[in-house]
Amino acid sequence: ICNQILIQIKMKTGKPFLIAGVPIAGLALHSWSNHGGVATAWTPPSSRTASRTTSRVVTLTTNTALPSSAIDDIDISTLHLTPELEMMTNAFGSIPDEKTRHKQLLYMASKLPPVDDSIRIPENKVPGCLSTVHVDCTVEESGEEGGGDLVVNYVGDSDGLLTKGLLALLIRGMSGCTPEQINAIDPQFIQAAKISQTLTPGRNNGFLNMLAVMKKKALEAAEKGEDVTDAIAEETKADEDDDDDAPTNNIVTSFDPIEGKPMYNAMLTTLITVLKPTSITLVDNSSQHAGHAGSKGWEESGESHFALDIVAEAFEGLSLVKRHQLIYMLLGEVMPKIHALEIKAKSTTEV
Repeated sequence: ICNQILIQIKMKTGKPFLIAGVPIAGLALHSWSNHGGVATAWTPPSSRTASRTTSRVVTLTTNTALPSSAIDDIDISTLHLTPELEMMTNAFGSIPDEKTRHKQLLYMASKLPPVDDSIRIPENKVPGCLSTVHVDCTVEESGEEGGGDLVVNYVGDSDGLLTKGLLALLIRGMSGCTPEQINAIDPQFIQAAKISQTLTPGRNNGFLNMLAVMKKKALEAAEKGEDVTDAIAEETKADEDDDDDAPTNNIVTSFDPIEGKPMYNAMLTTLITVLKPTSITLVDNSSQHAGHAGSKGWEESGESHFALDIVAEAFEGLSLVKRHQLIYMLLGEVMPKIHALEIKAKSTTEV
């Protein structure tokens, strides 16, 4: 009751609509009951140029709207919603005013990222909508470094503001989910969210068509994504097999670290890792120049003078000066501490 009174007062004064003191338009939607009245920020899905996906046209017939009592009886937990879609359904359902829900959809439309004109093709057009709607998707492996389940990310646009708001709701609610999660969604959530009360029968039918097309595109994109993933996996395995069969030319891959010689260990680690030498010898001659003035390495660890003998394919075609410069560059952090470095660098064809 307090919320309704507060909304009425704000509508009369022309100030932003509020629920429990929180502005609706411009606010990331949240569930008042399940999230303790704490708003959570939302960043729209990153705009990207989606790959073109060919899909067949899907036309659905509209569902008849449920009476108010039936809407209240809908158990959201049975609708198989994604976490984001469930949160928005609860949030919209908690808004008592139809005009406020309408305004929130228009706000979501204004926040939908712009899309590339490449998605505005017949294959991406949603049939049966009063406004023109284009939607497409891409798939990627979940996880920071990939390797997880294939998840779908949508992009889309519409020339109708209210329809664009409905599209934004679907894009936000389903992006980042698997095709299985997306296709399990029950369209009745639009009634549980009380959004259907805002829509004409034509727009309600268009909403259902958008959802159906997005479900279908998720499955098609996933099938293509799995084919690409399988092909990459096969190519990777073939490359690994070729690497196993290829001769290593006795490339040096490790050395025995010396305790108390951090510069010696760092130099060999870098040179072996980057240059992949077939032969490498590093001699610490620092003891022959004990107390040599101006050597930071001597002051820190008693290291100042080294002799390097290295053979690597990386030196092929490089002059002696260029070879020395390459080594100096690789030893960038260590070089200022070295007082003298004697270098013999040869390519594999010179030995």
